[in-house]
Amino acid sequence: MAVTIALAGNPNSGKTTMFNDLTGSSQRVGNWPGVTVEKKDGKLKTDKNVIIQDLPGIYSLSPYTMEEVVTRNYLIKEKPDAIIDIVDASNIERNLYLTTQLTELGMPVVVALNMIDVVQKNGDTIDTKKLGKMLGCEVVETSAIKGTGSREAVQAARTLASKKAGSDPKHTFSADVEKSLEEISDLIRGKIPSDNMRWYSIKVFERDKEVIKELSLDKNTREKAEGIIKACEEKYDDDSESIITNERYNYISQVIQACVTIKNKGSLSTSDKIDRVVTNRWLALPIFAVVMFLVYFISISTVGTWMTDWVNDSLFGEIIPEGFGGWLEGTGIAVWLHSLIMDGIVAGVGAVLGFLPQMLVLFFCLAILEDCGYMSRIAFVLDRVFRKFGLSGKSFIPMLISTGCGVPGIMASRTIESENDRRMTVMTTTFIPCGAKLPIIALIAGALFPASIWVGPSAYFVGIAAVIVSGIMLKKTKPFAGDPAPFVMELPAYHLPKFSGVIRTMFTRGWAFVKKAGTLVLIATVAVWFLSSFSWSMQMVDTEESMLAGIGNVIAPIFSPLGWGDWRAAVATFTGLIAKENVVGTFGVLYGFAEVAEDGAEYWPMLAAAFTQLSAYSFLLFNLLCAPCFAAMGALRREMMSGKWTAFAIAYQCVFAYAVSLMVFQFGTLFTGGGFGVGTVAAILVLALMLYLLFKKPWTPKQQMELGLQGAD
Repeated sequence: MAVTIALAGNPNSGKTTMFNDLTGSSQRVGNWPGVTVEKKDGKLKTDKNVIIQDLPGIYSLSPYTMEEVVTRNYLIKEKPDAIIDIVDASNIERNLYLTTQLTELGMPVVVALNMIDVVQKNGDTIDTKKLGKMLGCEVVETSAIKGTGSREAVQAARTLASKKAGSDPKHTFSADVEKSLEEISDLIRGKIPSDNMRWYSIKVFERDKEVIKELSLDKNTREKAEGIIKACEEKYDDDSESIITNERYNYISQVIQACVTIKNKGSLSTSDKIDRVVTNRWLALPIFAVVMFLVYFISISTVGTWMTDWVNDSLFGEIIPEGFGGWLEGTGIAVWLHSLIMDGIVAGVGAVLGFLPQMLVLFFCLAILEDCGYMSRIAFVLDRVFRKFGLSGKSFIPMLISTGCGVPGIMASRTIESENDRRMTVMTTTFIPCGAKLPIIALIAGALFPASIWVGPSAYFVGIAAVIVSGIMLKKTKPFAGDPAPFVMELPAYHLPKFSGVIRTMFTRGWAFVKKAGTLVLIATVAVWFLSSFSWSMQMVDTEESMLAGIGNVIAPIFSPLGWGDWRAAVATFTGLIAKENVVGTFGVLYGFAEVAEDGAEYWPMLAAAFTQLSAYSFLLFNLLCAPCFAAMGALRREMMSGKWTAFAIAYQCVFAYAVSLMVFQFGTLFTGGGFGVGTVAAILVLALMLYLLFKKPWTPKQQMELGLQGAD
């Protein structure tokens, strides 16, 4: 018989790390809150009859954000056989608030004191036997990152689940509060399952509207319960929810005093000493800029480039075209089939895979920053910047996640309470370059800017600038007006990255890229090859006379003001909407990546001849900032939950990208002596409009209230 065990706990307490350890999965793990935004399940490695459920982090069973609702609804309505409450032992006092609520659900609970190695390293001690006795449930010491204690916690949960032993902690709330809760329980007894009695009674006491509505209490029951609550409020001179909250913390303080001993109380930890520098008011942003510059410099201009050059120049430039291509010619296959394999598949997919080494280096560097705890500091530091421009620092967490892939980045916006801020974050998150955009960055940097080290890092900082500028402008409009959501975030302790975890993260992201190259990119490059090799009469022709050239020449004038009116660039941009890697794959097919021209010029020199540095950078900016790939658009649609908002978001991204690229090219042309024209006038008008939106006065609270903007859809 299958047993379901839920992993619940505060954000960043180690739930997903333990989930991966128990199930052998490779779910995304980050040393900051909000990485898990939906529930995931897996089977225990040692027993396939045990289902482990990984839930989004939650601070209490009174949810405020979408991912917290997922956790609460699962625990209350789906009722797992047992709960493993993951408690960050190094921050035990804050974590135990949720524990007091979980033990009230009536389900078996095992407390996993995670990160116990950090506690021991600090010289602190926790009396687990006494702690378990006071909480009324079993306590197990664990260190998920080291793989210790996790299986013991599961075994304890299985034992409790098999015995169907409900947890009945003897909390020491005040007698009057306890009595009132018992009376409320008596009133509604029979209308709810007995195993959730205590939790439901407390939520009624706190006047939880969702619970009261769910219970469908009759009028007489509601009036009696309300009378008890009011009497208790008058006695304590406080509202009912505050009374319960205060009693919980009083109880937790008693538990901590009895069970926890702090060795160096009041002294600064190593993490605190480091944070004095990396989160310093004046040093934090320069340090962040240097760190991200080094990440992209190492990935694109040094280590990654050495490996990519070999893959592009030797493997896909000589070995495969000469060896595999020569073998194909020797087999005597049809000309069109040879062209399909070499000019379509090898050229397109090879052009994309050529940048895999750079991507792996980037993923490796980012995984180190995530695992050591620095990424959460970036969100904390940028909160000060974002808040000045109408965004919450919480918006930067989805953007950090988007450096790997825009889809989970968009989904991570569920951690934002304000609907307006959440929608604005969804719209701007994909401005940050994801892994799929790295080949475009590397291609432009390598082909047009071979001696410049600033192109790669600039792409990241342009993305941040686009988010900030968009935040300012959108906050000045009616649909997004209002104060940014508050941002409260715990900074996890620094620790040395786990090498196996970093390597697993790197290869997981890299493998996802390879799979996309073998599916979407393969299909797209074959389609591009077909359209670029045949005319409308289905005859094989030169590329310039093909169907694709005809289509491209129709849409190319749209991009002429941006400096790249060539039909090849226009086609590559449109195929990039399927998957951003297709931009490179399309160029690989159209510029004959697998073929060597008579003068010896290969792929990159041919591409460089089609662009100037200015037009190439304009092309790069447009493809970084315009609408994301189809998969990310689908995630955007799910999170917006509205076709109208989805269309608005995609339109805004494309218009914003066009405006930025237009200004960069036109002003760049003007300042480099290219003359003044109609495009320059258009760029000046666009700049004037953006400046107006940036500096216009925001909507006042009175205007917002009059228009019903606060929290409006």
